[in-house]
Amino acid sequence: MADEPQKKSHLSALVGHTNGLTRPASLTATRSPGGGGGGGGATASSKKLVIKNFRERPKLPDNYTQDTWQKLHEAVRAIQSSISIKYNLEELYQAVENLCSYKVSATLYKQLRQVCEEHVEAQILQFREYPFIMHRNSLDSLLFLKKINKCWQDHCRQMIMIRSIFLFLDRTYVLQNSVLPSIWDMGLELFRNHIINDKQVQTKTIDGILLLIEQERNGEAVDRSLLRSLLSMLSDLQVYKISFEQRFLEETNCLYAAEGQRLMQEREVPEYLHHVNKRLEEEADRVITYLDHGTQKPLIACVEKQLLGEHLSAILQKGLDSLLDENRISDLTQTYQLFSRVKGGQQILLQHWSEYIKNFGTTIVVNPEKDKDMVQELLDFKDKVDHIIEVCFQKNEKFINLMKESFETFINKRPNKPAELIAKYVDSKLRAGNKEATDEELERILDKIMIIFRFIHGKDVFEAFYKKDLAKRLLVGKSASVDAEKSMLSKLKHECGAAFTSKLEGMFKDMELSKDVMVQFKQYMQNQSDPGNIDLTVNILTMGYWPTYTPMEVHLNSEMIKLQEVFKTFYLGKHSGRKLQWQTTLGHAVLKAEFKEGKKEFQVSLFQTLVLLMFNEGDEFSFEEIKMATGVEDSELRRTLQSLACGKARVLIKNPKGKDVEDGDKFIFNGDFKHKLFRIKINQIQMKETVEEQVSTTERVFQDRQYQIDAAIVRIMKMRKTLGHNLLVSELYNQLKFPVKPGDLKKRIESLIDRDYMERDKDNPNQYHYVA
Repeated sequence: MADEPQKKSHLSALVGHTNGLTRPASLTATRSPGGGGGGGGATASSKKLVIKNFRERPKLPDNYTQDTWQKLHEAVRAIQSSISIKYNLEELYQAVENLCSYKVSATLYKQLRQVCEEHVEAQILQFREYPFIMHRNSLDSLLFLKKINKCWQDHCRQMIMIRSIFLFLDRTYVLQNSVLPSIWDMGLELFRNHIINDKQVQTKTIDGILLLIEQERNGEAVDRSLLRSLLSMLSDLQVYKISFEQRFLEETNCLYAAEGQRLMQEREVPEYLHHVNKRLEEEADRVITYLDHGTQKPLIACVEKQLLGEHLSAILQKGLDSLLDENRISDLTQTYQLFSRVKGGQQILLQHWSEYIKNFGTTIVVNPEKDKDMVQELLDFKDKVDHIIEVCFQKNEKFINLMKESFETFINKRPNKPAELIAKYVDSKLRAGNKEATDEELERILDKIMIIFRFIHGKDVFEAFYKKDLAKRLLVGKSASVDAEKSMLSKLKHECGAAFTSKLEGMFKDMELSKDVMVQFKQYMQNQSDPGNIDLTVNILTMGYWPTYTPMEVHLNSEMIKLQEVFKTFYLGKHSGRKLQWQTTLGHAVLKAEFKEGKKEFQVSLFQTLVLLMFNEGDEFSFEEIKMATGVEDSELRRTLQSLACGKARVLIKNPKGKDVEDGDKFIFNGDFKHKLFRIKINQIQMKETVEEQVSTTERVFQDRQYQIDAAIVRIMKMRKTLGHNLLVSELYNQLKFPVKPGDLKKRIESLIDRDYMERDKDNPNQYHYVA
């Protein structure tokens, strides 16, 4: 076979029936010698396959194009008429492919468009025949919408089937011609041009859609799937924005503008806000269900503007105060959320929030009748606004900061009094006998007090009253808890600095040192030849740390005087150069007494002690005799006798009977005195902290302030040497930690000029020079 001469074989074949045509094909295979010889000659010889073109292009049968189009035309008509197609769909698809292969695509596309156009044009007739009534008949409108929807659904279904037959045309010829719309787009274009762009049809369609939406907004049930289908049609036809959205937003605007005006008159604020929220949810649901998503932003903005934006001030003026007064948390939360949606909503809510706090707080602070409960009301109010900020206003920093500013504003509208009452409130909590449950609760109350304390400008007033009350607690042993006292002190130190609490800390130090001194004194007394019958305890107070007490000279009995001298000798022997001044007003004693019923012990003040000791010398004394013997000041003595003869524990009998002690009254020892307790505490009748005492404390504060102003002026002038009046005043405001009026500063400057600390400039009276 190796010598076999080269052969040329001609193979003739029918290549595929896929086109419905028979094409002759020529295939030539050339084999080189030895091609079949296996291994050895494989590299030297290779098979060659040559494919040659047809010698002639196959011709279509006569009338093929016309006959094939006739088939396709019948199929399109059948689809449009919703009847069965005579031909196999695959056969129709092949026919389109064959026509496209023979360059009749342009004609085919044109013919197809014409058939589709004729059909769509015919559809418009059913809508033109439809009665167009001017008034909005809902039934008539609904029937029309259903008809247009059916027409659109049919058109879409038809175009899908037609495209599936003409798919080859769509994917070759149409795709290569960018000017031509695809078959689907052509169908949309025809429907848009001939049906939806028809003025009557479009008006009726849009009117019908808007009527359905209006009915739904009025609470009626409507066919949402119909709306979804029609609006989807407008979107697909690219007329949604121009033909529908603009009119829809205009009508929405008008509807909600009118509704907002009407409901603001008719409804209370919570109901109105609930309605606004409901409307917003409804519109958001419409967007999800049937509107185009592009409509969401302008639609929601329109609702917000007309129902909220136009009525922000009116809503707050009408209802915010009552919501806050009644602590309506859910309604306040809704108010905040809704106002946060509108531009400028939060800002106007902030303003009204601040005004409410100032107005409400001012009613608590300014009214003297509320002084008794002022601090508790302030604490409750602060708790309330804190809760509202946390729960309703989402801990918004702006609301927190404005709340603090508002508190600071109203609490200082009445100078000094809030500071004084806060000090007294703290005293009531730290005093023994306070019913507050646990240390943790007391600590929590003190923390809350410190928050209110921060808002006060005149902290020196607080310090003066706090110091006075602390002194009473420490000296009488009335402090509920040393830990609580020290905790409060550390809070004040952290808030105001060490200088603020140095004197208060000094008071605690004095009490601790006094305990050590008394231990030493007891040992000293044991070494004395005559220690006496009285057990003496002395608290040594450093003058500068403690409040100023007015000394009162009274007539002590000889044993007391002797014991005082013993202590004085002991103390000055250890601390030479110091001076002791006895404060009789702060003294107290425990007395033992015998009655018919038996022995009793009385815990009494020094003044009560002096009166009761007189009855060891006799059974009856007049007011004047007691006054002469004790030397106690008149009003103080009357209160002392009241406590012994007119109180619960009546150790003395007053003659004549009566609540008040008058000149000439007689006092008799009550030998028949009875009491269930062995040790009885007889409280001194307290002058309710008299106006005089309050005034004196306040005056001391003002005196201290004058010293601080003087010191600050001298300090500034010493550093600057020469300074204008306005600059000096500005510097003083920066340095002073309490509120001060310009007139007060001017008086202090004049005082310093008079005392030659500084002088006016000869040429410029507003210029000052420091005098070294």
